[in-house]
Amino acid sequence: MPELEKLPIDAPTDRILEVIHRDGALILTDAISEEDLAALKGELIPYMDATPAGADDFTGRATTRTGALVARSPKTRDLVMNAAVLAAVKQFLDPYCLRFQLHLTQIIRLKPGQGKQMIHRDRWAWGKYLQGIEPQLNTIWALSDFTEENGATQVVPGSVDWPDDREVKPEEICQAVMPAGSLLLYTGSVFHGGGENRSTDDRIGLNITYSLGWLRQEENQFLSCPPEIARELEPALQDLLGYTQGSYALGYYTPPLPPGEGPEIVGPEHAVGRRAGQLGDPDGELLAAVTSS
Repeated sequence: MPELEKLPIDAPTDRILEVIHRDGALILTDAISEEDLAALKGELIPYMDATPAGADDFTGRATTRTGALVARSPKTRDLVMNAAVLAAVKQFLDPYCLRFQLHLTQIIRLKPGQGKQMIHRDRWAWGKYLQGIEPQLNTIWALSDFTEENGATQVVPGSVDWPDDREVKPEEICQAVMPAGSLLLYTGSVFHGGGENRSTDDRIGLNITYSLGWLRQEENQFLSCPPEIARELEPALQDLLGYTQGSYALGYYTPPLPPGEGPEIVGPEHAVGRRAGQLGDPDGELLAAVTSS
């Protein structure tokens, strides 16, 4: 039976990426203090408790999925901006994009009686059209202990290069067993799925994922965190949400105002009150990067 490697959250980025490229997943420990974990759960549990269970087998008929966490939870923003995770994401996705973005924020709660989820790849969110690139790097933060009994995530280490139709054998699957405050870091290409909750308690994970800046996000951040909320956030988090261009001429807009009352073509920064010149590239950096690549 395979096992996932565990490293401390402050492990060198190169070491983390070495394991990610080899196995497709690993566990990072001691990522959230007990105090911060309690505060985070205090912000999130009211929303989670008001969320109905899924309507199909894949989302989980005894599973709740709660989103819009950047807008709802200041403590979640700290996790989204975790320096160790962002360093790994940047290095992992850099070969395929000029900018990466926040793809999804979601509390996934497996209630007692939830069965195993189908083994899958997260990159299938875009179908099976993308070949030869890694589109995303993902995290599941353990807000409760993840155990074999309560449905710790199933992972198939080393499956990143497998064909999409490769059948996964039971002996190739392990579980991301980890204490609360740890996180599972995994690629969009590794085969995985939610576990079976055979316990009497909820298994609670916080799924935060990042993707290439030129792909459509799974969670529409402009609706989950609209400009009137996003403009109060720090610029780096605004950029992750998508309030900047993913590349030159990718994501600009025209405010639909009466004639002469607004700009014609600006970057998304304009929507949150930041400087954005024509095409959102006032310094010409994106154009230079595109034309030189």
